[in-house]
Amino acid sequence: METLINPTISLNPSLRRIAPSLNSQTHLLCPTFRIRPQPGNSRTRTLPLTVFCKLRTSREESTDNKEKSMSKKIMLSEMAPPPLAEEGGGGAGNGGAPARRKGGAFESVKRFPRRVVTALSNLGLAIGEMFTIAALMALGTFIEQGEAPDFYFEKYPEDNPVLGFFTWKWILTLGFDHMFSSPVFLGLLVLLGTSLMACTYTTQIPIVKVARRWSFLSSSKSVLKQEFSDSLPRASVKDLGVILMGAGYEVFLKGPSLYAFKGLVGRFAPIGVHLAMLLIMGGGTLSALGSFKGSVTVPQGLNFVVGDVLGPLGFLSKPVEAFNTEVHVNKFYMDYYDSGQVSQFHTDLSLYDIDGKEVLRKTISVNDPLRYGGITIYQTDWSISTLQVLKDGEGPFNLAMAPLKLNGGDTKLFGTILPIDDSDSTQVKGISMLARDLQSVVLYDQEGKFIGVRRPNSKLPIEINGKKIEILDAIGSSGLDLKTDPGVPIVYAGFGALMLTTCISYLSHSQIWALQDGTTLFIGGKSNRGKVEFSSEVNRLLDRVPEIVDDFPAK
Repeated sequence: METLINPTISLNPSLRRIAPSLNSQTHLLCPTFRIRPQPGNSRTRTLPLTVFCKLRTSREESTDNKEKSMSKKIMLSEMAPPPLAEEGGGGAGNGGAPARRKGGAFESVKRFPRRVVTALSNLGLAIGEMFTIAALMALGTFIEQGEAPDFYFEKYPEDNPVLGFFTWKWILTLGFDHMFSSPVFLGLLVLLGTSLMACTYTTQIPIVKVARRWSFLSSSKSVLKQEFSDSLPRASVKDLGVILMGAGYEVFLKGPSLYAFKGLVGRFAPIGVHLAMLLIMGGGTLSALGSFKGSVTVPQGLNFVVGDVLGPLGFLSKPVEAFNTEVHVNKFYMDYYDSGQVSQFHTDLSLYDIDGKEVLRKTISVNDPLRYGGITIYQTDWSISTLQVLKDGEGPFNLAMAPLKLNGGDTKLFGTILPIDDSDSTQVKGISMLARDLQSVVLYDQEGKFIGVRRPNSKLPIEINGKKIEILDAIGSSGLDLKTDPGVPIVYAGFGALMLTTCISYLSHSQIWALQDGTTLFIGGKSNRGKVEFSSEVNRLLDRVPEIVDDFPAK
């Protein structure tokens, strides 16, 4: 029977009063449609219909004049029509206040830390910080460190500034006389460390998280979009998985899809590099603010207490128990080249605890320090402290040697004088003695005339102005530098980690996807490093995938 649907829609007059206030809300109109059968059929059925429509304001209609028709959706249902109701109660159609926009000042404050982290993780900013730190380190090697203010007044005067502007005011104001513990240098280290942590948090950690996910591709089109792609017309995804496992890949199968990777440790390497740099900078900061340092020149046969020599460098400096140790210089001696120049100098040291017990003895030299209880003693300098002489068989007399300044050159020269009584003169006169090292002494008479050269302990007297002079010994003084540096182990660990993680970062992270579509196998892959080598490796692996052949031979 052919049935004609002739709907007649009638709206309740009360709806006309509601309609203007709906204001672009979607409403349900539920009219009743009657289906009129053809003559001869007395049955009449009532079919409820739901009409979805949108009532718009004149402003909306003006913006949509280009649309010639309004879409309507009619749904047939055997259920009773729902009651007429407005959606979004409390909206503008009911006279309620419009919803307030979220955010405002509170939202800006909430987003501020995220913006700061994003700005700090900028690569250009980090590179600029590293170049600035490198420039300050170079400047610290050019400017003499740890000198008295008078030294800088004389070396960098205001009337003759370096480069036309650089004077002692810059050095003392910015703390460049102790560059590596100055606020400017330490502040840049803190800023660079913050940038490294921000970069690790915003970039490196998310990359590692993404790399660790098992991602399967479900379409051949997405597989073929990879940097490397190929297809095998008669191959099995399981055979490919076995071959990839033999090549060192981690393989995962999910139905017809395969995902394999290797070299994931290369993704962790940048994080390790950042941590290593943080260790180096942290150790350097601890060294600058938590160390003790001091220097002393001790004649042979004398001693000193460690705590009397060392001085703190920063507010993190804390003394250790070994500060009560007493150091005794047993002997100081030097080695010489065939030309007579000094090649090396040595100091025999004994360390005694607070009870006077010897706890350590060692002969140190340049590049061979003594370490005890966190304290390091370096051999850095030398001088001549005393000459022992006999005068006409009397003595010995200990004559203190004083360093003499020479015009030009860094050659050391020490001198002393042996007074000679002269009743005819009101001036003090004597025999002058000069020495460049511990192996020879040059002697001059009262008038400054050269008399001769004698070696210490040669037992050969020399007569000067009627006096017999014999050089018994030349006693040297050992120049020692002492320091405690708690940041050294951290810095060494940081450099070791930096070398290791830098090598690991060159390992490529390779990924391979495969999808079985019937008997055809689609393969795609990519690698973050060594893309040419990766392509060659995958081609060699695909050549090893066996071909699927029919079970029944062809007739």
